[in-house]
Amino acid sequence: MKDIVITSKRIKKETLILLFCFITAFLINVATIIIYKTPWIEVVTQIGYVIVITIVLYVIVALLRILSWWLLKLFEIIKNRKKRLENS
Repeated sequence: MKDIVITSKRIKKETLILLFCFITAFLINVATIIIYKTPWIEVVTQIGYVIVITIVLYVIVALLRILSWWLLKLFEIIKNRKKRLENS
């Protein structure tokens, strides 16, 4: 069976993306506290919701990254076919 190797560069990249998603979710929480004028204790008590929003944002970002990767591969295939047809 072949081993799967995850490079430290990939781990750092994914960690930064997850951190960005957490900061975004946290800022959304702070914005809602300001907008609805609720007590600041909700920054701590609503951390579960912040984590759930973080995971949802991470999944959305992952889907967008997969879609963009797929589209780039598709365009690359089309480009290569076009080159082969021109050379024929």
